[in-house]
Amino acid sequence: MFWGGGIGARNIYNYNSRKEVATPAAGAPSPQMIVSGMVTVPGDKSITHRLLLLAGLCPGRSRIGSPLTSLDARSTASLLRALGVNISPLKIGGNVVVVGRKRFLPPGVVLNCGNSGTSARLSLGLLAGHHFTVSVTGDASLRRRPMKRITEPLTLMGARFGGKLPDRLPLRLRGGPLRSIDWEMPVSSAQIKGCLLFAGLAAHCAVNLREPSGRSRDHTERLLRSFGYSVLEDSNGWIRFQPNGKLEPFDLVVPGDPSSAAFLVGAALLAERGELHLLGVGLNPTRTGFLAILERMGGGIESVRQGIAAGEPVGDLAVKPSELFGTVVPPSEVVGVIDELPMLAVLASRAHGESRFLEVGELRVKESDRLSLLASNLRAIGAKAAVEGNNLIVEGGSAPPRGKVKTEGDHRIAMAFEVLNAVPGARVKVDNLECAAVSFPGFSESLKKILSKRSSR
Repeated sequence: MFWGGGIGARNIYNYNSRKEVATPAAGAPSPQMIVSGMVTVPGDKSITHRLLLLAGLCPGRSRIGSPLTSLDARSTASLLRALGVNISPLKIGGNVVVVGRKRFLPPGVVLNCGNSGTSARLSLGLLAGHHFTVSVTGDASLRRRPMKRITEPLTLMGARFGGKLPDRLPLRLRGGPLRSIDWEMPVSSAQIKGCLLFAGLAAHCAVNLREPSGRSRDHTERLLRSFGYSVLEDSNGWIRFQPNGKLEPFDLVVPGDPSSAAFLVGAALLAERGELHLLGVGLNPTRTGFLAILERMGGGIESVRQGIAAGEPVGDLAVKPSELFGTVVPPSEVVGVIDELPMLAVLASRAHGESRFLEVGELRVKESDRLSLLASNLRAIGAKAAVEGNNLIVEGGSAPPRGKVKTEGDHRIAMAFEVLNAVPGARVKVDNLECAAVSFPGFSESLKKILSKRSSR
């Protein structure tokens, strides 16, 4: 056991208790953090990428409402323009119009995906089915991330890769006719799954996939089904794709990104009074695992489903300040909360008792080594945290968090620790909050909008 007491000790706490009204201390009034507002979050990053790419292969004019306009989304738009697709500028609060083509044109430049692993992996899947050679690269962070997970199965399908390192960008891809594949994925990953399904789409061949542990987000499957493609999951966990549909121009609205919403949910839970309403958030079951974990920790969160957007369930979230308690996140839950783990770990540092996040080694190969960064930054602000193998252990505490946070340019690390400034008395200095624009443009402004300090008396 890491610290005295351990997991068993947390059972003494009441998981349904709340701190909606705090009792002021005697003497001078102390400020309280109040949360309020009815706000929206940026469009879903995963869905925006996929709609842009699919619209690029739809001959005709498609309209995407409320897309994410972050740096990552702009990377996908930029590479599509280099492939001969006409895309209007991505503007906050606006729509984007895409005039696609039946097949991409050979680019005259190296395709630069910036910091976006989704742009790189999904586009390589589509490009593998095209009869030309293309080079793909990214920024320093993306060039460190593993690519063998997609190059190996794409090579078995018939694509050819070259580059200094077969497991890293930059890569040179020679696409062409592909053959069907049965592939047991090394890790459960929506990017790997989406890449191979898109390869089958572009090359008109069957693809059968099996995820080893848990179900990753299923946006690709939902979108392909909406175009008439057969994407079935059998009783043994195999996803079976048949290229029997047809891409046609569309007019769809992107739901709010639940991963972005997680940071505002976290800020609301850490406040002392009030209530926050988040409107039009995607409620896809493969994306809302973090809500179930937070409710288990005592979080006062209610979701109300309102309808469907882009084939996805959408609704509103109501969040109240809450007293949180430690929990265990087992490996079966990790795949569904991989992007929300930084926020969950930060909240665990404010909870009663110990929390354990088990088998989260996949965090090591995200935009940074998130596993090490989370532990070191938690310690830097005065919390107790440690990495044991692939497990992250966090001990909750009540002292105001104070210290400097190193992000290494990781947007989710930056936003998670900035949320801790909602705690009265906090002095957390995030070294690069600007990197939040990778997924959540205007994050700082949104955080300030929902929070205010008032005297308790």
